[in-house]
Amino acid sequence: MNKFFRSTLSLLTGYDDPSAFLKMPKKMIPLRALTERQLIQMESEIGKTLFGPIPKGHRREFFNLDEKTWIWHEEYTDANKQQRSITTKYEVQPNGVLKVQDGARYSYLEGEELENFGLAVQIYYERVAREIYQRDPQTGYKLS
Repeated sequence: MNKFFRSTLSLLTGYDDPSAFLKMPKKMIPLRALTERQLIQMESEIGKTLFGPIPKGHRREFFNLDEKTWIWHEEYTDANKQQRSITTKYEVQPNGVLKVQDGARYSYLEGEELENFGLAVQIYYERVAREIYQRDPQTGYKLS
């Protein structure tokens, strides 16, 4: 498998080793026993991998908070050894996706950024449906 194909597949699937995408979890988690926050944390474990490898020393989260709200959070230490964090909230509205960042910066997603967000949301839903909830993302039926 060539390097370009491997890195593209890694980006789309969220796995460093694309063959891992085919491996399904052997043990099902009793989802009824988990809190909403625990489920969000499990979903974020998938979401944080959608944008490629996480650099050493970084902490990343990407998850769906509710029907119309997505959260991106990243923490890292900069070149001056200062701890930094960035939180971006994406609000899906009738007239577009509003991006709300630290410091009261607001803008609607456009162009490639909007396309990337849409792709990330689609992959997130597909992977979360299959890997956590054991459901077919198209039909909602339980996977056998």
